[in-house]
Amino acid sequence: MSHGSIHPAVRRWTAVSPGRSFVRMKHTLSVEDQRFRAEFEMGGVTPDAFTHRAHVRLAYVYLAENDPFVAAALMRVALLAFIRIHGIDATKYHETMTRAWILAVRHFMARTPAAKSADEFIDANPILLDSKIMMTHYSAGVLFSAEARSRFVEPDLQEIPRPDA
Repeated sequence: MSHGSIHPAVRRWTAVSPGRSFVRMKHTLSVEDQRFRAEFEMGGVTPDAFTHRAHVRLAYVYLAENDPFVAAALMRVALLAFIRIHGIDATKYHETMTRAWILAVRHFMARTPAAKSADEFIDANPILLDSKIMMTHYSAGVLFSAEARSRFVEPDLQEIPRPDA
């Protein structure tokens, strides 16, 4: 899927969220970020190279140019394609984790005045490199449930801040 076209699933998902406002931040993408997105979307990033930092980077890339709803949908499509391309078990995809991390990255983007790249943003917000941060928002029972894997489940311990809400 090229960045210029919006996947039909994205259109369907965002159609149910009309009227949401999106405050454009001064977060931009570097040439390296644009290459990373293209390489990821074409299946060129290997599973061993797709670290937690790379996940956060991809979330930033999509959020720098889209509202959180479109970014989450783009992330879902990209991750599901990644799983398919690399022959990974489809049950590895986790909807709640995907959307929760989009919300978390968006929250820190709103708190960070500007960044010229994903690396600059991540370096300014090293807490995002703690892959266990969602455990402050979710109990293990909720986060690792089958329901949370298949659809977004709201946090049961602490709300994830939503600057656009």
